[in-house]
Amino acid sequence: MNDHVFRRTLEIRGRLTVLSKFGTDPGSLSAGIYIPENFPKNGPLVVVLHGSTQSAESYDVGSGWSSLADECGVALLFPGQRNTNNVIGSFNWFNPADSHRGGGEPLSIRQMITQVVDDHAIDPSRVFITGLSSGGAMVSVMLATYPEVFAGGAIIAGLPYRSANSFMQALFRMKGYGGPSDRKLGALVRSASKSIGPWPTISVWHGDADQTVDSSNAESIIRQWQKIHEVEGPPTRVETIDSFPRRVWCDTFGRDVIEEFIIEGMGHGTPISAEGDGGLGKEGKYMLEVGISSTRHIADFWGLTQ
Repeated sequence: MNDHVFRRTLEIRGRLTVLSKFGTDPGSLSAGIYIPENFPKNGPLVVVLHGSTQSAESYDVGSGWSSLADECGVALLFPGQRNTNNVIGSFNWFNPADSHRGGGEPLSIRQMITQVVDDHAIDPSRVFITGLSSGGAMVSVMLATYPEVFAGGAIIAGLPYRSANSFMQALFRMKGYGGPSDRKLGALVRSASKSIGPWPTISVWHGDADQTVDSSNAESIIRQWQKIHEVEGPPTRVETIDSFPRRVWCDTFGRDVIEEFIIEGMGHGTPISAEGDGGLGKEGKYMLEVGISSTRHIADFWGLTQ
């Protein structure tokens, strides 16, 4: 690591190193990174967004992303919310100033990505993003506003892009009330950037017993991206992974472009499987031991574990 990169990442919190400078940072966010010792030149980057009341460090411990990074040689970037921006540490996905390209929190995250890609010789065609709850909703924002940046995104207990434009609307949408029509959902993504594709692949995870963000939001996310990938209608196939149903939509080339896991009986949180030889993460608040590791499967879906 050269001197200017070292100065930018001097402070260490848990397994994460603080990225202290990454552009103008209009959203006033924090950033942590994890670069495993076995990270190869032109390796991939995964951006991980925590949920409300969480931190980057706590989400890493619960989800096990840095342990997977050690296994597979993957670089990680953890954007963090500040309580001065949101009292419960949520990303402001519903705020108009933080849901458009070129400003606010999305631009801060984009600047972080640029900095880490430049500093660590990351393959810009292999950048992925995932997040839980408000972090999942911000993943929807990032995929819509900067689709050319990401090869894939995974939305866990999140909401569709631009489903709410105020805090009060956000509360209603989280409970499954109202929201844009299916046609409007697709149009919102298409109008968020000038991109004409290719579009990022989409992985959607939700518990059917979620009392915080109703699982109807998962269906809305699927319908939003079906419009974009032009794969409307029933799934191409349904299979079982670790005893849970996985619905998959394939494009005309036979490529898996959308997948969905609805976890029966699971509440609000990230599905983990911490036990056994392949276990990842640690059970805790919003880190739910259900026997399937969303972290490991998402990495599989993106081709990071091969």
